[in-house]
Amino acid sequence: MKTLILATLPILLVSSICAQQASNIFEGIDDPQILPLLKSVYGKPGRWNVPPQDGRFLHNLVLAKGYKRGLEIGTSNGYSGLWLGLAFRKNGGQLITLEIDSQRAKEARENFLKAGLSHVIDLRVNDAFKEIPRLDGSFDFVFIDAWKPDYKKFLDLVYPRVKLGGAITAHNVISLAAEMSDFLEAIKTHPKLESTIHKTSTEGISVSFKKE
Repeated sequence: MKTLILATLPILLVSSICAQQASNIFEGIDDPQILPLLKSVYGKPGRWNVPPQDGRFLHNLVLAKGYKRGLEIGTSNGYSGLWLGLAFRKNGGQLITLEIDSQRAKEARENFLKAGLSHVIDLRVNDAFKEIPRLDGSFDFVFIDAWKPDYKKFLDLVYPRVKLGGAITAHNVISLAAEMSDFLEAIKTHPKLESTIHKTSTEGISVSFKKE
């Protein structure tokens, strides 16, 4: 049985990711449309955004692995989507992001437009359990940041759609671990997933690579 550990990813780049976060989260982000939003959108009441250091971690992971097609479950007002959309734009890829709440989705759409990322990010307003089966093709990156007790169901739904070498990531796996114990057990014991947990902030991010 594998053990989940607070560790770095088994890829070269992660030590530099952590160092970059410690020194300056926004280092190298000089896009005049995106940078102000990365600093202003975060922390709106009731929007439950990932902390900036977690957004940077996900951004750098997508870049490091060269992922081209991503799926985000839980857009909120688009803060994590800004980080991810920027990375997918650099890779020449696309992000599909799903949000069930129309008001949060409206805010996210406006933020993506202001950031110049509307051509990279496909925002869909729907229940993820209804929308995911309608999506075509496969993904090499998934980020789950929605209702915590549903994480295991989301994992079961997206796993068949993830390419070998792709990553399934999830947020709040430290701070809200008690609400997703079945998910954490699943990624720990799944024979086709190599999983680690990263304490880039107090929230915690799990990264599970799909292997042969």
